[in-house]
Amino acid sequence: MRVDDLVTSRSLRFAFSLGAIGLTAAALFALRDAVNATTVAMIFLVIVLSSATFFGRNPALVASFAAMLIFNYFFLPPYGTWHIADPQNLIAWAAFTITAIVAGELSANVRRRAVEAEQLYAELQAAFEKATEAEALKQSEKLKSAVLDAVTHDLRTPLTSIKAAVTTLLDSEGGHRTIELDSSGRTDFLDVINEETDRLNGFIESMVQLARVEAGSAEASRSDTNVEEIISIALERAEKVLAGHHLGINIQKDLPPIHADGRAVAEVIYNLVQNAANYSPAGSTITITASADQSGHCIEISDQGRGIAPELRDRVFEKFVRIEGDRSEGLGLGLAISKGIVESQGGSITIADGPDGLGTTFVIKFPGKAENE
Repeated sequence: MRVDDLVTSRSLRFAFSLGAIGLTAAALFALRDAVNATTVAMIFLVIVLSSATFFGRNPALVASFAAMLIFNYFFLPPYGTWHIADPQNLIAWAAFTITAIVAGELSANVRRRAVEAEQLYAELQAAFEKATEAEALKQSEKLKSAVLDAVTHDLRTPLTSIKAAVTTLLDSEGGHRTIELDSSGRTDFLDVINEETDRLNGFIESMVQLARVEAGSAEASRSDTNVEEIISIALERAEKVLAGHHLGINIQKDLPPIHADGRAVAEVIYNLVQNAANYSPAGSTITITASADQSGHCIEISDQGRGIAPELRDRVFEKFVRIEGDRSEGLGLGLAISKGIVESQGGSITIADGPDGLGTTFVIKFPGKAENE
């Protein structure tokens, strides 16, 4: 604890300074025959400097004045008088007095500068914190704006389609029908309602899943799971989105089980396969490769689309981020969710060029069981 915190009273600061001089003088007086005037002067100077450092300028000046008187009266011959007989001692006394006053003033000035520096640092720190808070608020506002845009566009679009389909069906069934629909026409409108409802449900599931990932509740208990089975579950769900694409599957022979939450990994593979289908032309090939070595498992999903520029490969895993010119459906959450799930399982997900430099390859790596536990 700093001395300033203990000694806050001005009178106490003066008392400590004078007390230190007095006690030191008493101790030195008892040893006057064993110490010379130079030693006494240096000891008094140390006390004056200490007073300036800990108690401030004025206590140090009082201490230097007291030390000057004591030094003259008790330690410069003739002792017990204010007279100084030897001119050399007079010079020594004057030098001590000047040095004590100047040193005390300089030490006190250094202390003041240190206090001012601390105050300036505190002000700068406060200003930096305010700037950081302002930047965080700005980013928060940007995020809110992104969420609002996503809700406005991606949720209103299916609702508009559903509303139009329902209105048409009701109008065709009402007493004042303006549209005549046959059975096939009604089925088409019901299909629209069904598909758009699935889209809405998918958006909501994505938001909920992202919230679970960010809250840290996405990590489930891990167990040894067959990789082929995980891929099969993901592809069964992705059957519709893969329509119009060729599918290639390369799974290492005798692939050992993966130590992870199989359902969560299947969700990631589905998201990446859906992403590949959305960003690659019809008739192109989407390839899933699975392998393992001593370091763990590696699952790759490759497409033959336009690819992702290296400078964007980290950003696409952020929430609500879309590449310029992206016209696909969705909130831009699929990759963010996938990254969160993979990392919650102790793995990593990165982006590389596709085979022969064409398209994109998402590389998922999970460490071996010993590293993962």
